[in-house]
Amino acid sequence: MYENKLILNTNNGDIMKKIPYLISILLFLIPLYKIMDIKIINNHLYQEIYLSKSNNIIHGQTPKRGRILDRNGEVLVDNQTIYNLVYRKINNININEEYEIAKEITKTFDLSDLATTDELKKFYIMNYDTNYLLTDEEKENYKFRKITNDDIYEKRYQRIDDELQVFNDDDKKNIHTFFLMNVGYNSDTKIIKQDVSFDLCATIEEKNLLGVSCDLSWKRVIKYPILENILGKVGKIPFETKDKFLNNGYISTDIVGISGLEEYYDNELKGVKSIYKVDSNNNIEKISDEIPGKDLVLSIDINIEQKIYDVLKEYLEKAEKFKNTQFYNHAYIIISNPNNGEILGLMGLQKDKINNEIIYKDISNKTMISSYTVGSLVKGASHTVGYLNNLIEVGKKINDSCVKLYSIPAKCSFKRLGYIDDISALKMSSNYYQFITAIKSTGNNYKNNMKLEVTEDNFNLYRDTFKKYGLGSTTGIDFSKESFGIKGEKVAPDLLLNLSIGQYDTYTPLQLTSYINTIATSGKRYKLSFKKDRKELIDEVNLDNEYMKRIQKGFYEVVNSGTGRGYTNKKYNAAGKTGTAQTFYNDKIISINQSYIMYAPYDNPKYSIVVVNPNISYEDGKNNYLAPINQMMSKSISDYLFENY
Repeated sequence: MYENKLILNTNNGDIMKKIPYLISILLFLIPLYKIMDIKIINNHLYQEIYLSKSNNIIHGQTPKRGRILDRNGEVLVDNQTIYNLVYRKINNININEEYEIAKEITKTFDLSDLATTDELKKFYIMNYDTNYLLTDEEKENYKFRKITNDDIYEKRYQRIDDELQVFNDDDKKNIHTFFLMNVGYNSDTKIIKQDVSFDLCATIEEKNLLGVSCDLSWKRVIKYPILENILGKVGKIPFETKDKFLNNGYISTDIVGISGLEEYYDNELKGVKSIYKVDSNNNIEKISDEIPGKDLVLSIDINIEQKIYDVLKEYLEKAEKFKNTQFYNHAYIIISNPNNGEILGLMGLQKDKINNEIIYKDISNKTMISSYTVGSLVKGASHTVGYLNNLIEVGKKINDSCVKLYSIPAKCSFKRLGYIDDISALKMSSNYYQFITAIKSTGNNYKNNMKLEVTEDNFNLYRDTFKKYGLGSTTGIDFSKESFGIKGEKVAPDLLLNLSIGQYDTYTPLQLTSYINTIATSGKRYKLSFKKDRKELIDEVNLDNEYMKRIQKGFYEVVNSGTGRGYTNKKYNAAGKTGTAQTFYNDKIISINQSYIMYAPYDNPKYSIVVVNPNISYEDGKNNYLAPINQMMSKSISDYLFENY
C-alpha cells in the first residue's frame, strides 16, 4: 500500500518537471498553426479580407429582373433598356471635391429638386463652424466626456434655423445632388437620375468627372395593364420594410419588388449583382459578372384574363339599365384548375364616376382581402357538418317549412319547397333543412317556439368544418396579403342558424374558389397559386366518399334543374351553387349580394368558376326587384371558357 503511494507521488513529480517543456512546445505550435491557417487552410478568406482592406469593393446596379410570362409563354412583364446616371465613390475623395462634382451634374442635367431641410442642416454642419450654437456649459461637459459627440451634433442640428438662409435655390439643388451621391453605404452604386438620354450621357462622359458615369440599366414594362394589380410594382426599398430587405443581403439603393407578385417572388426575379474592385489609383476591375433574374411562369392565361375583364366591364355597364342597381359598382370573377389550385384568370373591376366620366378601376387584389356574406353557397359545407356528425339521414324526406324559436321571428326558405331530402335541399336551396341540422348539432330536436341554448362550441363545429374547405382560413395563395374573412363575434341561437346558410361570417372570393375546388376534387384542397406547376395539398375534408358524392350530386342538380338553371349551359355537364345574401349597405339600406360557384365537367373536373356581385340590388320596402346580372355574367364567362378550352 505504501509502495503504491510512493510510485504515484514519483509520477506526479515527473509530470511537474515536464510542464515547462510542454508549454514551450505549445507556444511554438500556436504561431505555426496560425501561419498554416493564413497560407493554406483559410488562404482564400484572408485574400478576400486583404482585397477589401486594400481596395474599394463595390457592387453594380440591380441586374435585370426575370421576365414574367403567362402559362403559354406570352410575356406579361419585360425589361426595357435605359441609361442611368450613377456615382461610385472613390477612395480619399473629400467633401469639397464631391460638391464640385454635384454642381457639374446638376447643371448638365438641369436637375430641379431642392434639398430638404434635413439635408440643408446636415450640409451646414459639415461646412460651417457651428460651435457658437453650443453653450459654455455644454462645451465643458463635452470636454470632460459628460456628453457624447452624438449629443453635441443633435444640439447643433436642432438649433440651426436662420442660418439656412445662406443657401439660394441653386445651392439647394446642388446640395440635394450631393446627398444623392452619398446615400447608403460608401460602396453602393448611387443612382443620381434614371432613364437619361444618350446625348446627356455622352456630355457627362466627356467631362470625365471622378466616379460619375452612365450605366446601361432597365425599367420594368407591364405589357398588359389589366394585370397590373396582381403583377405588382418594383421600386426603391420602402422604409417600413427596410430592415427585412437589408437583413437579407440587399442594399438601400436596390430596386426590389414592392407589391404583388413582383414582391412575393422577388428572390427569384432579382438576379445577382456584378462586383468591381477599385484600387488606390481609382482603376476599376470587374471581379464577377451580374447574373440576370430568373423568368417567372404564371398559371394565368392572358386570353382568359382579357375575357374576364371584358365580361365584368360589359355587365357593370349594362347594370345601369336595371332597377335597384344604384349601389352596384364592382364585381369579381375567378377561374381556376381544381386539380392543382392554379389560377387561370382572376379579376375584380370597379366602376367609378369622376367629373361625369366613367372609369374602370382594377381591384383584383380585393379578391383576397375583401370579404362578403355569400348566402347559400356554403350549404355544401353545412351538409358536411351534418354528415360528419350523423345529423342527416341520407335520402329521408322532410316537409320544407319555417323554424320559429322563442322570441325570434320565424325563419324560412325563400319559398315553400315541399318534401325534400339531402340532395334536393341543395338543389332548391332549402334554408329550413339547414336550420333543422343546426338545431340537431346542439343536441336538440326542433320544436315550435322552443328555447335554444347555444355556445361557442356549437359555432366552432361549423367553422372548423368550413375551414377544411378554405372558408375562414388561408388559401395558401402566393401573394403578400390575404384576409381570413370576418368571423361574427356574438353567440345567439338565430346567429347559429344564420351561420349555417351563409348569413353571418364573411368570406373572400378567393376562399370561395378554394371551397368549390375542394368539392370538385372530393375533399382534397390544394393551395391556390399564380405560379404554374406549384401543386401542393394544404388540407383534406375527411368525409366518406358516399356523402361527398351526394353533395356533388346536389350541386349538379342545382345547375341543371335547380336554382342555378341558366347560369351554365347544360351541355357542359357542370355542378355548382348559387348564393344570395342580405347585408347592410349603410344604416338604412339592406343590400343584396349574389354569387355563383361551379366546376365542370361534373364527372372529370377541369375548371372552376367563381362569380361574386356585391350590392347587386337593395330592398327599399317597396320594390325588391333583383336584376339577373349574376346569371348573365356567369353564363357569359362559362360559355367562353368551355367553348374555347
